[in-house]
Amino acid sequence: MAEFKFEIVENLGILSENAKGWRKELNLVSWQEREPKYDIREWNPDHTRMSKGLTFSKDELNILLELLKEELGN
Repeated sequence: MAEFKFEIVENLGILSENAKGWRKELNLVSWQEREPKYDIREWNPDHTRMSKGLTFSKDELNILLELLKEELGN
């Protein structure tokens, strides 16, 4: 089985933390040495384990931002 590679290029913020120390974070992550994407998922304290998450290109993240602005009335 091929090695799974990822690199957290930049931590953009922490959304929440649970009692076990896992944090839901927004990061810029390079998966399999590809172009970094915006990523939301939970990570253990030393970033060696992760939950399932969502990744977004910059265009997708901008669309999400506009949808949220409409939903929240801002």
